Amino acid sequence: QLTHLQPTTKPDALPPDRSLTQGALKTLATKLDDLSTCNELIGKHGAALQRSLSELEDLRSPGDGADKLKTINERATLFRITSNAMINACRDFVDLAEAHTRRWQRALQYERDQRRHLEETIEQLAKQHNSLERAWRETPTRLMINPQKLTCIWDVDTSDDNEDVEFFDAMEDSTAFITVPASNHTQRGMTGTLPNNWCQEDNLIQSDSVSRRSHIPDKPNYSLNLWSIMKNCIGKELSKIPMPVNFNEPLSMLQRLTEDLEYSDLLDRAALCSSALQQLSLVAAFSVSSYSTTVHRTGKPFNPLLGETYELDRLQEYGYRSICEQVSHHPPAAAHHVTSQRGWTLWQEITIDSKFRGKYISIMPLGRIHLVFHSSGNHYVWSKVTSTVHNIIVGKLWIDQSGDIEIVNRRTKDTCHLKFSPYSYFSRDIPRKVTGVVADSDGVAHYILSGTWDGKMESAKIVESSRDCGGSEGKLKTVYQTLPPKLLWKKYPLPENAENMYFFSSLALTLNEPEEGMAPTDSRLRPDQRLMEAGLWDEANAQKQRLEEQQRLERRRREAQANLAVEESQEAEVYQPLWFEKRADSETGESSYVYRGGYWEAKEKQDWAQCPTIF
Repeated sequence: QLTHLQPTTKPDALPPDRSLTQGALKTLATKLDDLSTCNELIGKHGAALQRSLSELEDLRSPGDGADKLKTINERATLFRITSNAMINACRDFVDLAEAHTRRWQRALQYERDQRRHLEETIEQLAKQHNSLERAWRETPTRLMINPQKLTCIWDVDTSDDNEDVEFFDAMEDSTAFITVPASNHTQRGMTGTLPNNWCQEDNLIQSDSVSRRSHIPDKPNYSLNLWSIMKNCIGKELSKIPMPVNFNEPLSMLQRLTEDLEYSDLLDRAALCSSALQQLSLVAAFSVSSYSTTVHRTGKPFNPLLGETYELDRLQEYGYRSICEQVSHHPPAAAHHVTSQRGWTLWQEITIDSKFRGKYISIMPLGRIHLVFHSSGNHYVWSKVTSTVHNIIVGKLWIDQSGDIEIVNRRTKDTCHLKFSPYSYFSRDIPRKVTGVVADSDGVAHYILSGTWDGKMESAKIVESSRDCGGSEGKLKTVYQTLPPKLLWKKYPLPENAENMYFFSSLALTLNEPEEGMAPTDSRLRPDQRLMEAGLWDEANAQKQRLEEQQRLERRRREAQANLAVEESQEAEVYQPLWFEKRADSETGESSYVYRGGYWEAKEKQDWAQCPTIF
């Protein structure tokens, strides 16, 4: 049972009234004006007294002395009166300041107590929530919940009396269609109409074997109080929170972006498809596969420095070459370009928008991914879904993906709508579920996609569809009769001892492996990242602080130059990435960074003279 928690307030520790504070400030300002007036009078009378003394010294006739002495006495009296007034005003000011200082100290202490109590309340709630999670996972039947009745709550009763059931929100957006196997007669009628050369079991493209490393040093077991760091960061953007490497993994965000290519064979198979709809199904499976490596990856990648790059040359093994560059620091943005000899080109610009919300972190990738197949000219565009890291304060960290992906073929106008269902304790669906529908330009559905983003994706061809009432939910849904599903993609098993190597996949283990001839701005050359991988976390933290301070100084220098240029009515210098440039999208008009070329030519010549020094 949850404890009802409310911040307690002592009767003698009430928050300060705004009018009292303004009155105190006004009184102190008045006393300060009195002090200023007395100071001016003391200066004035002091100067007059000094002149009179000087005149007395210059007297030649004794008869004039009496008049001068009288003037001196008058001025000395005025000086004494003014000095006494100054002393009294100072005493009043000090007394008032001391009285109000005590009041403000009490108010400050009150705010500190309230903040401490709020932190304790949040931490206690987090522990209780974590206990409920464990209780539900261990003995879910004890709750005796009828999922059908919970579903009906959303469709029938919307009164204010049901505010206590808000935690069933995850079930609101249930699947809008139902799939059933087609009859044997229907399947026999479809025999011979479906090509078999695009599922995973067939048409696997073999690659030449290249020796790559298969392990890295085990992750050290360092303890650190996460709450002591994160409690002051609620509501801030994740990239602006100073973090020790204890919360990182030894890869940069550019390398994580390159990990999208883990299952590039899906695109190789898609390039051989004669059917645009089958090709779209494989593209959809590829878009889902990019999340498979994140299920256990709770470490934060290193924020790339401005101008940092990362190359991945896999021409010999997989037929592609990839180049990434950090094109902006605030907001953090990276541009990525991949060219494959197997018939496709992919590019993207991703800006990360992230917020820490107390118990979880939301990571929202902004930007579009473009994929073009050379032979057909099919141009696919889609965006990423939101990633959420849960149990930041207390409990075991876990990651969820949620949201929708709309993949559009700009040439044919075919679409694929994918839905990543958020995890719910009360859902009857399997965790990490992904469903989708592939439709042509007229909106007619041809394939149903289903699976999980951490396991596999399957495709089932639709042979018939009809509208029906969705059972207890009372909603009109489309019922699709489908042929048996075909496997499009299945996740590779993790390497041995992966739990001690940051849960890296086989590809991730090779991403930070040193190679010859790479640019001096490559992520593999980052000293903090390299030291962390070697298990030297203290040294890595020192290097991380040095690089971040160096980047801050460089940013201030550019801002100072820009301000100076504005003052002198000159054009300010704008940072330009080395390998990417902004171009407008021919269809939407939106500007994004695309590859301008030249990187691989520079690597072949080993001409890196234009690369900045960032490490």
